[in-house]
This record gives sequence, C-alpha cells and structure tokens, in this order.
Amino acid sequence: MASLDSFKCRRTLDVDGDSYVYFDLKEAEKNGLAGISRLPASLKVLLENLLRHEDGKTVVKADIEAMVTWLQDKTSNHEIAYRPARVLMQDFTGVPAVVDLAAMRDAMASLGGDPTKINPLAPVDLVIDHSVMVDAFGTPGAFKTNVEREYERNGERYKFLKWGAKAFENFRVVPPGTGICHQVNLEYLAQTVWTKDEDGETIAYPDTLVGTDSHTTMVNGLSVLGWGVGGIEAEAAMLGQPVSMLIPEVIGFKLTGELPEGATATDLVLMVVQMLRKRGVVGKFVEFFGDGLDHLSLADEATIANMAPEYGATCGFFPTDAETLAYLTATGRDPKRVKLVEAYSKAQGMYRPDYNGDPVFTDVLELDLADVVPSLAGPKRPQDRVALTEASDAFAMSLANEFDKMAEAHRRVKVEGTEYSIGHGDVVIAAITSCTNTSNPDVMLGAGLLARNALKRGLKVKPWVKTSLAPGSQVVTDYLAKAGLQDDLDALGFNLVGYGCTTCIGNSGPLPEPISKAIKEGDLVATSVLSGNRNFEGRISQDVKANYLASPPLVVAYALAGSMNVDLFNDPIGFDEENEPVFLKEIWPSNAEIAETVREAVTPEMFAQRYADVFKGDDIWASINVEGGLTYTWDSTSTYVQNPPYFEGMSMTPDAPRDIEGARILGLFGDSITTDHISPAGAIKADSPAGSYLQGHQVPPREFNSYGSRRGNHEVMMRGTFANIRIKNQMLDGVEGGFTKKFPSADVKPIYDAAMAYQAEGTQLVVIGGKEYGTGSSRDWAAKGTRLLGVQAVIAESFERIHRSNLIGMGVLPLQFEDGVTRETLGLTGDEHVSVAGISSLSPRDMLDVTITFADGHSETVKAMARIDTENELEYFRNGGILHYVLRNLAAA
Repeated sequence: MASLDSFKCRRTLDVDGDSYVYFDLKEAEKNGLAGISRLPASLKVLLENLLRHEDGKTVVKADIEAMVTWLQDKTSNHEIAYRPARVLMQDFTGVPAVVDLAAMRDAMASLGGDPTKINPLAPVDLVIDHSVMVDAFGTPGAFKTNVEREYERNGERYKFLKWGAKAFENFRVVPPGTGICHQVNLEYLAQTVWTKDEDGETIAYPDTLVGTDSHTTMVNGLSVLGWGVGGIEAEAAMLGQPVSMLIPEVIGFKLTGELPEGATATDLVLMVVQMLRKRGVVGKFVEFFGDGLDHLSLADEATIANMAPEYGATCGFFPTDAETLAYLTATGRDPKRVKLVEAYSKAQGMYRPDYNGDPVFTDVLELDLADVVPSLAGPKRPQDRVALTEASDAFAMSLANEFDKMAEAHRRVKVEGTEYSIGHGDVVIAAITSCTNTSNPDVMLGAGLLARNALKRGLKVKPWVKTSLAPGSQVVTDYLAKAGLQDDLDALGFNLVGYGCTTCIGNSGPLPEPISKAIKEGDLVATSVLSGNRNFEGRISQDVKANYLASPPLVVAYALAGSMNVDLFNDPIGFDEENEPVFLKEIWPSNAEIAETVREAVTPEMFAQRYADVFKGDDIWASINVEGGLTYTWDSTSTYVQNPPYFEGMSMTPDAPRDIEGARILGLFGDSITTDHISPAGAIKADSPAGSYLQGHQVPPREFNSYGSRRGNHEVMMRGTFANIRIKNQMLDGVEGGFTKKFPSADVKPIYDAAMAYQAEGTQLVVIGGKEYGTGSSRDWAAKGTRLLGVQAVIAESFERIHRSNLIGMGVLPLQFEDGVTRETLGLTGDEHVSVAGISSLSPRDMLDVTITFADGHSETVKAMARIDTENELEYFRNGGILHYVLRNLAAA
C-alpha cells in the first residue's frame, strides 16, 4: 500500500469472518480533518481516494487538507489527482482506444523501450453495444437478422477487439448481443465497494470508474462514483495516470414526497434535467438527498444518474442506502459482497440515513416528487421539457417558429404503394431504446402493460411508424417474457431488434424507402419518439427533424397515435372495432399494477443466469479466430482499423509549443455546437470526403456502415470531422453541413478539403465557437479529428468539460474569450487572420493576447483565457497530448 497515512486512519474492518484493510474517514476526522463527516458522500469518495493514494508526489497532505477548506468555502480551486478503480468502454469509443494502445506499443518499440509496459494497470471492461443497427424491425426474425448484419459489417473491428482481449492484461471484452455497457455495469460489473488483494491483505474501497461514454454516470445510482471521459483520458487512466481535476462544487438536490399516479422516472428525470440546466451545473457534482429517496427504486435513481450529461453535471450521485443493498441482492450479487457494502458504508459515514444532519452543499435545489407530470423533451434538446398536456401545442409552435412550416401545417403527402399519406408531425420512429430507461423494470413492464391494454381495445400502431425494442440487457427479455408482455409488444410491432444502443445514437437504420421518399419530396418535419437521452438535430435519422424523448409507455402511446399533433390528454389515441374513441387514460396501467408485475416478474435468478457466461458470446463470436501477438499486425488494406499517425517522428524530448501567427479560421460556429456536430457520427454520405475515400478503396456505398463503426480508421474519421449534415458554419449564410470558405479565394469547400489545402500551404488554423462549445457525448474523435485537420486552438465563449479536456489531450489549445467578448461583438465573418501570443511560455489559466487582423487590414487585440486549468494538463499540452506524455514517461522509466 503506497499511502503515507498522514492522518493515521489505516484500519481493519471485520465483516462476517473476513478482514479488510480500509482508510477510515472517522479516524481521519479525529486526527486532523475536522468536520469531514459533513462532506457530501460523493466528496467522501474522493477524500478516501486521496487518503489511500497519498504518496508525497501525486497526492500530498495539502491535497487531503483541501477537503476541509472546501467545507468552509463550499468550493475550491485546488487541483487533485484522482485514481479510479477501473475503466469502462463501449466499442465505438473503445476501438480507437485499443488502436491507440496498439500504436503506443509500436511507438514504444521505436523509442527503444519495452512494449509490454503498454498494458492496462487498472481493470478495463469493454462492452460491444454500439454497433447493432435497426435494419429489420416489426418481425419475429428482426433480432437474428440485425445480429447477422452487425457481424457482417464489423468483422474486422471484432477481430481486432478479440486480439486486444488476448494481447493485453487486465482487459476484458463483453461480446455483441449482451447489452448496453451502462446496464451491464449496473446489473453485473459494479460492486459499490471494490476489493483488491495486495501484499497478503484485502483492501476495501469505494467502487469508482471513468468510462469512454458520457452516460457512465448511470452507475452513480448504485453509489458508484463514475463519469464519462474522453477515450484519451481513459487510456491514460488505464496506464496508471491519475485523472487531474479540481475539487468540484457539489449541488445538493433535495427530493421530497412521492411520484403521483401516472408519472414515471422518465418524467422525473426530464424535470430534473430542466431544473439543473437552468441552475447551471457544468463541471459540478450533483448529489441527491432527502426523504423522497425513500420512494424511488434504484432503477429510478439510475435513470436520474444516467442523464447527468443532459443536465450538464459531471455526475449525479446517490448515497448508499437500504435500496442499494436490496438491488445488489436482487441482481444476484454475492451475499458476502452485499454485507461488505453495508458494513463499509456505515463505517465510513456514507450510509443514508445515518448522516449527522444533511451534508454541506455548495447550493441546494428542491423538488417535490408530487409535482412531476407526464412529459416529453424536444424537438432538439433533452432540457427542453414539455408537459404531455401541452405537447401538441408545443409541436405546433416549433413547426411555426423553428421550421417555418405553419402555413402548410396540414399538408399531407401520399406514400407510394400504400393507402395512406403522411404529414408534418407524424411519428415515423417509435423506439424503446437506450440505457436511460431500458434498465428500469417499472417503465419497461409499464410499456408492456400499455401494449396489452391497447390490444384489448383493438388498437394498432399506425402503418408509417417504424417500431423497435432494444433492451439494455437480456434480463429485460426474461422478465417481459415471464410477465407474458413480450407477446403484446410483438403484436404491436415492438419486436426485439437487438441488445444495444440503437436509435439513441443514430443506429435507427433506414426508414422504409416509400416513407423516406415522401418525407424528402414533401420536405416534411417528420418526428421520432424514443425512450433515450439524446435528441440533437441530425442524430436520430437523417429523415427526421424533430425528436422527442419520452418514457417507454409514451413511446408505445405515440406509435398508436402516429402523430405529435394528437393531444394525448384530450384527443382519442385511436378507435376500437366499434369505432368508439379510446383515450390514453383508459389504457394507461396504474402504479400499483406496474409494481405488482415487477414483483412477480423480476427475479435474482434471471440476473445470475444471464451473467454467468457474460464474456462467452454467441456462436458467431466464438468462431472469430485471432492470432495472438505482442504487437498488432496492421492490415494496410483495412478500411476499419489503421495505425494512426500520432507518434510518427516522435522523439523522447518534445518540441516547445509555439505561438499562433496569422492563422486562418477553419470554422465559425454559434452556441451549443455539440460533439455530435463536430465528431463523425451516423451514416457516411457517398458524396462526402469520407465516402470518396471509401469508394477509392473499393467499398461500395451499401457497405459504408457508420462513422462510429469506422472509428479505428483515422483516414475516415478526419474526413468526417465537422461534417454533420446539420452543422452551421456562420461563414456561409444559410448553408448546413460541413463546408467552409477557403481563403484568400473564398472558394466553398468541404472542411476537410480546405484543411488539407491550408496544411499544404503551411497555414495555421483556429476554430471559433460560442457558448457551451463541445456539449454532448464524450466523443474523443471530436478532439482527434480537430487535431488531425491541423487546428491548433479553439477559441470559444465557454466549453463543455469533457471536450475541453479532450482538446488538451490531443495537444489543441482551448481558449475562452473574456466575458462580453464574442464572435459577434468582434464582427467576425471568417476571412480574418488570428494570432495568439504567449503560448510558448504558458501557465494554467493564463490570459493571452488574441489579435484579429481583419480583411481591410486593421487589427484588434482581445484577451482570452487558456483553459488549461492544471499543471498536469499543461504537461500534456507541452508534450503534444496526453498519450505522448505517458509514452515518454514509460519509455524513460
């Protein structure tokens, strides 16, 4: 054990005959850390991490004492080094991480070092869950068809990942068709209290992790502190580097009362998202407390924790309580582990309600659960909640104000080869999907009960709706089957399409061609309703402009109604066989009926059986043959996996960062540009730079697959950076898509082509943005692609936490305008030159001079803060990126 134990708190905990070493927070409080029992539970986890890793170098006594200072100020600018217990990955972000590890082994050999040093030091689990697409739907054979197509499309990637599982120590792969990484984490991988055998002793400590997906936060519902980081940061954590962070502010969110009849956890989380977005919690922890927790299931809490990225927080933490223990038991965890979790949490003062009063928080919000009403969020952002009672009116307003279609609101377009037509607001995708809700038996069984009740009244899904059911784990199939409700969902077209993240990440698959054709020819604002967490424009389907998040029962309801124009509170949802109106309230299951169904249908045996061979996979996975090897044998003809150029020409000593002089602006963007806008995602268009590259390598468009599936090939990904069909470069009035002006000619080109032309000329590049630049998923390629395009700095009004960190991790400088300075106040049009002084002598959070030279020759100099917040981040930047920093240190060791 490395700890210096300055606060004499290393103790032994005896639980049911077993002995565990732990760092006792109560003893630490007695021995110099006065008042820490009043810390929020989430900060107690960080404090224990510091106590356990105190080494006099990366963690010093002052770092630990800063937690006491936090209690006084309720905020801190103190940097700490945090070491999570493990790392979680999904395949979209995991493949490039394993590609980078393989490339680092090659680079280590080139530097004369030992390639075996490139090996995960912390346990890593990668769950293949992001590659299944909804090609087939609405039939009993949909699942089999989609799985077969998944393997056809992704054979090269899966072979590579299987090699990684064999080549690297401490690295496990959960095969396709098992579940969504966050649900597998919640139901199986997470332990709440982690243990490790070291020097003949067993050490117990809080289960913590970072993940290469922003919704890693879901496991905070199980009192496991975790959040999403870029793949770049995750790789560093795997290689033993601490996560550098400031001690965060913690916003307490007090819940009181109980949910009313008809309200679901989905409705609750949409209200929480709205409230916290309004408060502003970017970069902060949120911790839930209050008597209202007594009336929420752990699955409800996981639903709220899941959407922390949507409310902007680093995490949304729930302390350990009786419900935590009940869930661990109900999901088949080892009884000895459950006893350890209880004993450890109580010993550490982390068990609710054993607090000495409420914890100290930076600020507190409060919500009475009785105020929650059925809701949706849309048409573009998760925080744009609208009550179900107002949903149809809200869509009408969006149609008029956002889409400028009010004059033709009632226009219909005949669907070729059918008896029906479609119009603005018609629901063409209804998807029960995503980690947010498919982990929650209440809403999943509620959807099944609604389907049963609808069938009894003779209702059918409208023929233009593409329906799908993609559970987060195989256990969902078991309990739906036991309750007899899968048959009812099947009868409405909600057949199983796969176990994985589908519609929520843009893997919704193509719409039937006649539907797609009618939408395009009529320029219709078609809609989707999905039980997901993301609904950004251009994300769900290229044919769908308005996307709404909703609970699984409401997904079924809107599939029956077929349109957002239907007022589900007052209008009939459909008509029975006697042509009598049927209203939603008549078929909506009661809370008591749902609770009784959950009690009868969900058993611990289901979890134990499904997870007994979780790493085994199906017959197709077993048939993939991989040749082992310390380094990977790169296939130069592969269009899925290529050796990236990050380490080409790398030496043991980095070149000093240089100032930016006379850079051109590659893109000029507005507020809330998301990583979905920046990062390659979704389908690859045939006439795009990435499409041209693939066709040049004899890949026909029908085999393009998605950008996500080709994340292991930098040639594809850099061509898709800033290429989202909905991105708006303000250098081009009214033009959507990844285009820019190449100066001085002002020719309009794809951003990739312009960047390559600038690189050939030796011209430096910057990107200009607005507020909340980089909001969204933890997409490492949003940063990697930016760097490969030659961008040296992004200058914006503010940054999302993960993307800011990722930019630094790739050697790109994030600069933040002073308050009141924007692209608009400066009058930028994109034809300016930009210079930045002071980079060569940079310190954290320095104010730098940014000089804008306008086309008429006059210049203006403004200040911008270097959003390199810590010394660790500065070292990464000086080395050209975090991987270069790690590689040089390991090579020198």
